[in-house]
Amino acid sequence: MFVSGSSDNAVMTVIAPLLAFVAINLLTVLTFAHDKARATSGGWRVRESTLLSLAFFGGSPGALWARRRFRHKIRKQPFATYLDLIAMVHVGVLVGLTTLAIW
Repeated sequence: MFVSGSSDNAVMTVIAPLLAFVAINLLTVLTFAHDKARATSGGWRVRESTLLSLAFFGGSPGALWARRRFRHKIRKQPFATYLDLIAMVHVGVLVGLTTLAIW
């Protein structure tokens, strides 16, 4: 018989943020792909601010992967610099949180 308890809460504490992280990165990759398709066909484009916002709110790994995979916005400035800065901030936060968790 399954009894819910604090271990269920601990699992959800890990699973919920992980699912959110996967979702935002998947959305980011799909948005980059959509924008690349629109750039190729000459259609309406996704705003750079939308792409950077997706990266800022957790989608930086997906944005960096999509940028290389689709060869999209590789040399576009200042977009590329902003995306790199967002990714560096995310790495810094991750290192900081990891360090706090260890102590």
